[in-house]
Amino acid sequence: MFNLLRMDLRRLFKSRNFYIILGVTAVLLIMVTVMAYAVADPEIMDAMEAQGAEITEGDRMMSEYIQNMSQMELTHETLGSGFLLVMTGIGMTLFVNGDFSSGSIKNICCAHPRRRDYILSKIILTGIYSGIITILSVLLMLVSPVLVHMHPAPDSIPDILQYVLWMWLPHWAFGLMALALVLLTRSTTLGIILSLVSGSGLTVALVATLGRLLRWPPVEQYFLAAVVKGVYTPEAGLASIGMILPWAIAWAVIYGIGSLLLMEKRDI
Repeated sequence: MFNLLRMDLRRLFKSRNFYIILGVTAVLLIMVTVMAYAVADPEIMDAMEAQGAEITEGDRMMSEYIQNMSQMELTHETLGSGFLLVMTGIGMTLFVNGDFSSGSIKNICCAHPRRRDYILSKIILTGIYSGIITILSVLLMLVSPVLVHMHPAPDSIPDILQYVLWMWLPHWAFGLMALALVLLTRSTTLGIILSLVSGSGLTVALVATLGRLLRWPPVEQYFLAAVVKGVYTPEAGLASIGMILPWAIAWAVIYGIGSLLLMEKRDI
């Protein structure tokens, strides 16, 4: 298994798709930061109003709200929307599908007949992949506001590290969804579509609406997009371990076992 993991890590760091995903993530986060700065700066708002733009009282309140954000509030406002879930899901879909589209899966399974070793390697790799994108995104969201002369109130380093951990776990589980979907379909299409739909929170919204109509309990709160959104709130701060860990583990187990079964039962 560890030989497979070393091979996967070498392939990952040589993969063009990996750096494209990181680059797109960085560019979008910087764009969001610049937009937040434009909204938060009263002088820019006044200049826009002087040029004929309609600035409402709600816009002024939003500007003041952004000005008063702390580092973690600004970070989670961007990352907690499901953006990183989407990028993690798409990235893992492209990487795992490369084994099947290139035909290298046959050579891998010939050299390593125990297929569970392949799945265990991919599970660990997913944790590394999601950890890299989570850490770099949080660091970028802490640094980029300073570059555009935004100075959100600082948070303590232990709180930031705890936030990174709580964000990493559900993203790891979400990446395993991409693994299971590639093993099921042997295609990138469904994995990318479901990464976009589930990661953006559309699935949570649909299930919540259906649940209200049918008087179901609020099961949507246990979906990974909802878990990520609830990692941090300005009113309550960081969520507790009991809010994050059980459902991240539960989804990881579901997707991990599903991946093992699919790998064992389907021909390569």
